[in-house]
Amino acid sequence: MNFDKTSLRLYAVTDRAWTGPLTLYQQVEAALQGGVTCVQLREKQLDKAAFLDEARQICALCHRYGVPFIVNDDLDVALASGADGVHVGQNDLPVAEVRRRAGRRLIVGVSAHDPEQARLAEAGGADYLGAGAVFGSATKTDATPLSYAGLQAVCRAVRIPVVAIGGVGSRNILQLQGSGAAGAAVVSALFGAPDITAAARELRALADAMAQDS
Repeated sequence: MNFDKTSLRLYAVTDRAWTGPLTLYQQVEAALQGGVTCVQLREKQLDKAAFLDEARQICALCHRYGVPFIVNDDLDVALASGADGVHVGQNDLPVAEVRRRAGRRLIVGVSAHDPEQARLAEAGGADYLGAGAVFGSATKTDATPLSYAGLQAVCRAVRIPVVAIGGVGSRNILQLQGSGAAGAAVVSALFGAPDITAAARELRALADAMAQDS
């Protein structure tokens, strides 16, 4: 699967809290139909077997659309499911260990909240960074705010691409313009929308405009 900074343009992060009339699989497909460029499967409650089964299904779905599929936190599930990558936080498995175990098989993303964390992640073998929370977070109550200047500092500290995350939606995404971010990660603005495909289409156009100078 090809991966470069354009793959981060509209980065969808799943959240089971928004499932209702549609299953998670159906939600992801609706987002793909609207133009998301990367999908991260985030599951905090499923047991390993259920997580792996779901990851395999959504991996196959993403590949039908030619979009990279990333597993949050769980390197074993990422490797076993055929995922394109894994994303880890500061309190998860160290990036150097992830890279050692995955070799070049996986795209490795790391959450970074300041330039020092960003540089360490890049040195450890990260392919991209997730930086935030740029507008707070409805999904992580303990998320540390990251100002526009802080996002700029993270982007300038590394050569690898950075995706901005945290409370990003259609009303504020253009405020990230000029920060250096390659794209924006969205959760509730996408999966909480009444029409996920339409929301993805709008967000993709805005993300393209936001990142045009990056």
